[in-house]
Amino acid sequence: MMEEPRIGVFVCHCGINIGAYVDVPQVVEYIKGLPNVVHAERNLFTCSAEGISAIKKAIPEHNLNRVIVASCTPRTHEPLFRAACEEAGLNKYLFEFVNIRDQCSWVHMREPEKATEKTKDLIRMGVAKARLLEPLEEIEIQVSPSCLVMGGGIVGMSASLNLAKQGFEVHLVERGEEFGGTLLEIYKLFPTNEEASKLVEPIVQKVRCHPKIKTYLSTKVKDVSGFIGNFDVTLDQNGKESNIKVGTIIVAIGAAELKPVGQYGYGKLPNVITQLELEQKMKRGELDGQNVAMINCVGARVPERTYCSRFCCMTAIKNATLIKESNPKAKVWLLHRDLMAYGIDFENYYRKSMEQGVRFIRYDLEKPPQVVGNGRAEKVKVWHQLIAREIELPVDMVVLTTPLIPQANNEEISKMLKVPLSEQGFFLEAHLKLMPVEFATDGIYLCGSARWPTDITEGISQAYAAAGKAAVPMRAGYVKPEAITAVVNEDKCSGCGVCEPLCPYKAVELQSKDDKKVAHSITALCKGCGTCGAACPSGAITMNHFRDVEIMAQIEALFE
Repeated sequence: MMEEPRIGVFVCHCGINIGAYVDVPQVVEYIKGLPNVVHAERNLFTCSAEGISAIKKAIPEHNLNRVIVASCTPRTHEPLFRAACEEAGLNKYLFEFVNIRDQCSWVHMREPEKATEKTKDLIRMGVAKARLLEPLEEIEIQVSPSCLVMGGGIVGMSASLNLAKQGFEVHLVERGEEFGGTLLEIYKLFPTNEEASKLVEPIVQKVRCHPKIKTYLSTKVKDVSGFIGNFDVTLDQNGKESNIKVGTIIVAIGAAELKPVGQYGYGKLPNVITQLELEQKMKRGELDGQNVAMINCVGARVPERTYCSRFCCMTAIKNATLIKESNPKAKVWLLHRDLMAYGIDFENYYRKSMEQGVRFIRYDLEKPPQVVGNGRAEKVKVWHQLIAREIELPVDMVVLTTPLIPQANNEEISKMLKVPLSEQGFFLEAHLKLMPVEFATDGIYLCGSARWPTDITEGISQAYAAAGKAAVPMRAGYVKPEAITAVVNEDKCSGCGVCEPLCPYKAVELQSKDDKKVAHSITALCKGCGTCGAACPSGAITMNHFRDVEIMAQIEALFE
């Protein structure tokens, strides 16, 4: 028999975020009169050390068996308050969060009286649900201390080495014939002008020699099944399949250079090339010609591709500078809409390029440059914004600065790993600020230009971050996924199968039992989204912590 609920409610001023628009003292007095509420108090910042201490102190002092915090957002603070309840000896699923900042004070700033009344409504609903909460227990899942790293570029290799040095087994898979990725095609790096080969070759050697790293070249990840701690991976190496078992996965497959076929004569005029093709020419020592025009933002920041790749400008500035250094008599024009040279080092490099004679010309998207020539590019016409007239530049070569775009197989990998893509086609992290190298799917992590166009320094930093995140469950040897999951009542289940294709995490499957099909929820994969429960025509699926009886209690409390 469930014990009589004894509920404690803690209302946060959140500085002025809530307190400036909601009469918090009045709300607290109202709460004290609600059924089963035995303690109510307000805090300036409930998430502060003092606020957390108040919760932990009140639980034994008032014999609380339910706790409610009314404050900002569960997205950032719910784990903190749950942990406080656990430390005080209370099951963390007997905690309820009421969001009175995002859902009340912020949206009713101009109506403080109505905001106060709505706060009372929201907390009353929270109390109604809290009365019916039940303690939940989390299952423990063993985690294999091995990681699959997808992508053998500088980012993937950096993540692999980081994990291997911590003692974990790493399977590094690369689709190409060599490790190094795009960096193999780069001549020199900015702002140091160090040869790219001097950076990448030692790392490739370390990866090949490390006893904890097993490398796979010309290999495709064909299939992935399972869940955190127990992923079953099928690899296809030149038609030969093999299977490995890993605990975590890191996606570091990078991005591709846009080939602007049809723009500015690219693909038709042999002396119209991209920045990456220019890098290869300089690497081979094949650069010739005295007059070079570079055109930035080709295929970027336009309706069909609205984003900026961020470091394209610096790539163009670097290559323009290298041309001037190798041939001071060369004339180099850099045509741009505006320039992205963030940070002191990049700004200084930009200034240095001007001092060396690189000329910067700003053009308008409404009047883009025109490449003119018969069989070869001979001149570039451009409307010079600063002098407000069209000028002609005689050229021996035209270099197009294009953005990075998602890899062609991103969608295939997205479906295989059950992770999302952004609107632009890059992989989408769980949260830009709070979980920048993690997916919503546990055990799968993300870094480098697979996430968004990233330079080498940032990519390596993200690789270390992803490796650090992946190491946490592998070091512990187990994980405890959320207990807020779907539960199937097999007696009610008709085996219709509606739930199985709807689950975004592939956590529901039909199984044979007693000569009939019934739905089965895979607890390790379930994220508690409730899609299956909402769709079940038989009412056989219940969501822990969000049972129908709890939701109905909230609705009824709203209309009291």
